[in-house]
Amino acid sequence: MSGGALEDTQRTIERVARESYGRLVAYLCAHTRDVAGAEDALSEALLTALQVWPRDGLPQNSEAWLLTAARHSIIDLIRHQRVVSESEPTLLLLKDNSSEMNLATKFPDERLKLLFVCAHPAIDPTMHTPLMLQTVLGLDAARIAGAFLISAKTMGQRLVRAKTKIRDAGIQFEIPDKRELPGRLEAVLEAIYAAFGIGWDDMAGTDQRGRDLTEEAIWLARVLLELIPDEPEARGLLALMLYCDARRAARRGPDREYIPLSEQDSKQWSFPLIDEAEQQLAAAFKYGRPGRFQLEAAIQSAHAERARSGRTDWAAISAFYQQLIRILPTPGTRTGYAAALAEANGPQAGLAVLDAIESDAVSSYQPYWAVRAHLLQQLGKTPEALNAYDRAIGLAEDPAVRKFLLKRRG
Repeated sequence: MSGGALEDTQRTIERVARESYGRLVAYLCAHTRDVAGAEDALSEALLTALQVWPRDGLPQNSEAWLLTAARHSIIDLIRHQRVVSESEPTLLLLKDNSSEMNLATKFPDERLKLLFVCAHPAIDPTMHTPLMLQTVLGLDAARIAGAFLISAKTMGQRLVRAKTKIRDAGIQFEIPDKRELPGRLEAVLEAIYAAFGIGWDDMAGTDQRGRDLTEEAIWLARVLLELIPDEPEARGLLALMLYCDARRAARRGPDREYIPLSEQDSKQWSFPLIDEAEQQLAAAFKYGRPGRFQLEAAIQSAHAERARSGRTDWAAISAFYQQLIRILPTPGTRTGYAAALAEANGPQAGLAVLDAIESDAVSSYQPYWAVRAHLLQQLGKTPEALNAYDRAIGLAEDPAVRKFLLKRRG
């Protein structure tokens, strides 16, 4: 095989792994109840594909090929273990379901079940979201660790323990009944939104992985809503992500430069996505049970109104933030409130809100320092503003954001 053909094959394997990881792992888990074992088997299948596909050519159905290879890997492993008799049910499940897969059909998507398995009360609650991010969406431990501000090694160890718990506790691979659903729903919503946020941050440039992750998160929210159409927070989450996704084309300039929301050209926003978000948010509010995601979506709705009226109602945004703080008094929420209040009532009002936040909570929170720098600059407090800009620039991971802040700093 030529060098170009080999590179094409490798890119295809990477694409299939990126797009299908969650579906493949979830399907295997549904039959083995072993998350770690399913991931290991899929890794073996991908390694085999790297050897076989360049030699034999791409299969007609790449997902089916990988699933078959992974299933054979699991069966071989079980047969070589001393506990074959105990694993007989798993062997039968894998064999009996082999007829589901052929080169012309698609296998059932079990990711929603896996989300709820990862949110089981027997698992450490702090690991619900990281576990979902890895098993359902294929993020590696290092990437997840960065989002949760801990070391990759620590995150990896915790993920292994959580997966072992799923296997050893015999957690059923199914959607929980109505009594158990509320207890797990919040964790599922949090994980979907965390995936969207990580993908959103990755979309700084042209990395397709970020685009894929945001699309997967929106897809999962839609599937979840089909399961629980009367849950307003599920509608609120979907609305929130749709509002944000509607602005995707306006987030960067022609040279990939960063453009803050207040300076974006609203004509580039997607009106169909905004309209759908408005419908979902209106339907959610009818239930009269406002929650975190509904309020965050309401804030984005107020921003979206600029596309029609040409103005932003900062007083309304400030009011929504006040309600949100009662539910979610995080540094992020309070920083957002400070920025909105500054637009509505002046920079001094916003700065007062920032000053009230505990210093330890925002020492490494980049948006806080960016907002603080901007408000200090507006107040003419140049030395303090420059110090805050330096903190914000040092904490910015996106080169385009750093460049934007350097320009603002002057």
